[in-house]
Amino acid sequence: MTAAPSRATAQADTTTTDATDRFLGLADHYSAHNYHPLPVVIAEASGAWMTDVDGRRYLDFLAGYSALNFGHGHPDLVAAATEQLGRVTLTSRAFHHDQFGPFCAELAELTGTDMVLPMNSGAEAVESAIKVARKWAYQVKGVPEDRAEIVVAGSNFHGRTTTIVSFSTDPTARSDFGPFTPGFVVTPYGDADAVEAAITERTAAVLVEPIQGEAGVVVPPADYLPRLRALCDDNQVLLIADEIQSGLARTGELLASEHDGIRADLYTLGKALGGGIMPVSAVVGRREVLGVLRPGEHGSTFGGNPLACAVGRAVIALLRTGEFQRRSRELGAHLHQRLGELVGQGVAEVRGRGLWAGVEIEPGGPAGRQASTALAERGVLCKETQDTTLRIAPPLVISRADLDAGIDAVAEVLTGR
Repeated sequence: MTAAPSRATAQADTTTTDATDRFLGLADHYSAHNYHPLPVVIAEASGAWMTDVDGRRYLDFLAGYSALNFGHGHPDLVAAATEQLGRVTLTSRAFHHDQFGPFCAELAELTGTDMVLPMNSGAEAVESAIKVARKWAYQVKGVPEDRAEIVVAGSNFHGRTTTIVSFSTDPTARSDFGPFTPGFVVTPYGDADAVEAAITERTAAVLVEPIQGEAGVVVPPADYLPRLRALCDDNQVLLIADEIQSGLARTGELLASEHDGIRADLYTLGKALGGGIMPVSAVVGRREVLGVLRPGEHGSTFGGNPLACAVGRAVIALLRTGEFQRRSRELGAHLHQRLGELVGQGVAEVRGRGLWAGVEIEPGGPAGRQASTALAERGVLCKETQDTTLRIAPPLVISRADLDAGIDAVAEVLTGR
């Protein structure tokens, strides 16, 4: 890893300047207000560090919600993108290109699966998995047409399309966006008994996040995923693991579900698959499941484009070495040990695995937004979720010294010392 800036640089004054105000004003006036970002305008980034339009430096403690597992501007990924930009970037799926077959083969080999369906965004991958599961239910399981159901977990986050928010339990995600798509049964996350009760002869799949990110980096009980696997096996039901945030080394394993010793029938991948350079997603899984698709039934003009595949292949090469899984395990153990020492001192609970933590703020402490703003003032950028939780997910290239600097800032904000 390249040398990181000293800990002393993890300080910033977020008082807005004319330059910052100009960019914020443009965004406020011309963009839809579907996000509430911190008032920081990033202009450059490298590794685990970002620099704003006024030259102030910030330690990245969010990593683009795990899209930047390999840091900003990883040289191998930039080189792959740059080389491909000079060759060909798009053919559509009307033609083959020389990056597509190798990308699919290498991703299948990496994940131990049979087939790959490339898409762009994470939500597209989840939508694709839903379509595949329904088609499999009708063609293979024999569910009556238009009667298939998918069992999901409450407090989930799988994206923001109309179908996906149909089975969200977050009022903000659902309010004023109905009518909603039928065919989903919601069960409490972590409750395998509820899933068992929800499964019927019409059930096509169980869709679950091995760790729920948006809910606050929630790890389920140890027997939850193994029981879901057994229930799916016993009832001819597909198990779909959404590894878009939790996968690709974030938790210390290639896939978070590996911690529980289970294999899914389908996985949805995204975010880090594009290395923070391109939106790249995929559904990967068993041939007898993905094989139900026929030409013309599903597609995407940009899905599996040459530039995306070239970057994805470079990501796969990085993951093959195991270096990032190891870094996440080792630095993650340090992260959780240090954060755990704050429990009872402004922190109610610390959840997560690897370099991924949900820090639950004690009642009476700062609100999540307030804590995120205070961290930004100290030169550390992360983001709250569920109002009372700080979601910490630094790039896996972060140095131990910089990780400690960020943790020190979290401790200062939450404990007042």
